[in-house]
Amino acid sequence: MSAVEDRIAELGLKLPEVVPPLASYQPAVRSGSYVYTSGQLPMVDGALPAAGKVGAEVTPERAKELAAVCALNALAAVKSVTGDLDRIVRVVKVVGFVASAPDFTGQPGVVNGASELLGEILGDKGVHARSAVGVAVLPIDAPVEVEIQVEIAD
Repeated sequence: MSAVEDRIAELGLKLPEVVPPLASYQPAVRSGSYVYTSGQLPMVDGALPAAGKVGAEVTPERAKELAAVCALNALAAVKSVTGDLDRIVRVVKVVGFVASAPDFTGQPGVVNGASELLGEILGDKGVHARSAVGVAVLPIDAPVEVEIQVEIAD
C-alpha cells in the first residue's frame, strides 16, 4: 500500500474502486505529467447516497460530505492510470459543480468538502486552484460532482 493510501486509512476511509463511466468517456486520462479526471459523482458501492438540489432536498452540510466522496473517487481514478498515488506531485486544480436550488449561493462551502479532504490526505501537495460552480442539474440527479487535475512524477 502507498503512503497516500496509508493516510487515507488513517483517516478512517478506504480508497474505493473506480466508478464505472455512465457514458462514453474514461474516468481519467494522462497527458504528459498530468492526470485529468472526468467529473466524479459521490457514488458509494455503485449507488448514489443522496439526490436532488443543494439548498432544497440536500443540506449544504450533507453536500459537503458528498463532495469529499467525489474527491476520494477522483483519487481512485488517478490511481487507475498511475498505479500509485505516491506519484502525485500536487493537485493543480479542482472543479466542483453543485446542483443548486435557485436561491442557494453556498457552492464554495460545498466544494470545500473535496478541497479539505485532499489537503488532509496530501498535505501541501493537496493545495490547489479551484472553481465552484452552481448548476441546474447534474447526471442522475447527483447534488455534486468534482473533477481534479494532478501533476505526477515519472
